[in-house]
Amino acid sequence: MRLAAARSSDASLDPSLAPFSMDAAIPDIKIQIDRVSALVPTSAPELFDSGSLWRLYEDDAGFRFDFTAAIFGDSPYKRLLVDRRFRESTVQMSEESASSKGVWPLGYPLDELLITHRLTQERAIELHGVGIAGPDSANNLFVGHSGAGKSTTARLWSSLHKVEILSDDRIIIREHPSDNDSTQIFMYGTPWHGEAAFALPQRAPLQRIFVLEHGHGNVLTPLTPSQMVAELFARAFVPFHRHEYVESALSFLERVAQSVPCYRYSFEPDQRAVDRILHFNG
Repeated sequence: MRLAAARSSDASLDPSLAPFSMDAAIPDIKIQIDRVSALVPTSAPELFDSGSLWRLYEDDAGFRFDFTAAIFGDSPYKRLLVDRRFRESTVQMSEESASSKGVWPLGYPLDELLITHRLTQERAIELHGVGIAGPDSANNLFVGHSGAGKSTTARLWSSLHKVEILSDDRIIIREHPSDNDSTQIFMYGTPWHGEAAFALPQRAPLQRIFVLEHGHGNVLTPLTPSQMVAELFARAFVPFHRHEYVESALSFLERVAQSVPCYRYSFEPDQRAVDRILHFNG
């Protein structure tokens, strides 16, 4: 993403995003940040209501995300206008929210919403998961719902071995060209971490996926491709308001299921859970 604003402070990065900054000649997403005196509710057709933080609308130009909070009343305090390919966007902030409340333009949930929608235009998806690169060049993704043990898994592995935790809560997996002109599935770290606060701006080739659940005996059960697609889809960030986004997500997950082995992992949160994976040859 490339940020541009009349005020340099509006385009500055939140400290949590600073490690993810980079120099890029051609950005995937352009974001213009503007301040306006006020934002009024739109009359465009509503596509989705999150129930509290944001609403999505559609008009001839593309999509409009309105963000609200009780502290600002009924009117939006910021708005995201974006084209249908999620490449060109404008963030409008009301002057009151930007000046008096210190609202950051890309603050949650705008940044993640923009990325998850952009991923619908690629062979990629965001998952609830912890990505672990290493040790010994082994790269594993552990996916799970909230409370399944993702942060616990990240802490265990980092305390016992020299590994890189790409994220302990949200991982992007994406198909990418490899060195031999074929394609490969990579997992990417994101800034949106969990309780253990692991977040690295790195990627690693994805070798195995484990669906976490609490249990006894550290039992691994292979999943069929159809089971794998269902389990991953249930833990994915998919914009459900358009059927083509859902179909694209399912198509990509089928591709992942054909390329990466996946197992259900019923584990106990101690060193034996790590050793079980390290000595597993599946």
